[in-house]
Amino acid sequence: MPYGIKLSLYSETIELPVMPGALEIGEGGNNKTYDIVALGEINVIKNPKLSEYAFSSFFPAQRYPFVTVQPLLLPYEYVKLILKWMKSREPIRFVFISDTFDINTLASIEGFDWKEEAGRSGDIDYSLKLKKYVPYSARRAVSISTLQTATASTQTIQAPERPNEQQTPKTYTLVAGDTLWAVAQKQLGNGSRWPELQSLNGISDADIKRLQIGQVIKLA
Repeated sequence: MPYGIKLSLYSETIELPVMPGALEIGEGGNNKTYDIVALGEINVIKNPKLSEYAFSSFFPAQRYPFVTVQPLLLPYEYVKLILKWMKSREPIRFVFISDTFDINTLASIEGFDWKEEAGRSGDIDYSLKLKKYVPYSARRAVSISTLQTATASTQTIQAPERPNEQQTPKTYTLVAGDTLWAVAQKQLGNGSRWPELQSLNGISDADIKRLQIGQVIKLA
């Protein structure tokens, strides 16, 4: 596929049947400006924003001469699959391949507009907006006021807790029924970190559903 776009979530994959006329890529910064006495306005450079991708095309109701993908789904089947992915609250895999550059990244679906116009023989026009997704693990934050209140109400001095010396294993051997999500939930404490395991172990989208019992995967 010298030029094409694929969207996927686990084993479900869409190869766009009609390529969009343009792919819009947004790159921005989080820079801030401040007014400083005796200096005037200054600009503080911060980390860039996440990349955004937008494109528009249509899902054909018939196999036009320029449609070469296999298989070709009915137009509304594409719509239902994208809506299903949005409800899953999981990042999808966005792959763009061209002669000049490629994109292969996790992305969140930020917007999906579609319509069927009279006289189009069932074709569905759509616009899709994506944003690059970076896996993360949230940590619980405790406010200073909460700590001060807890300290003031404690009347006895307690011995400090012994630190947890149990180390997270560096590898894991797959057993029957394991999925990357289940391994991330069990070993990393957060199932949504499964894309980290996929990237760390070089597991392709096609192999996610074909994990082998006894296969050893790296956790860190």
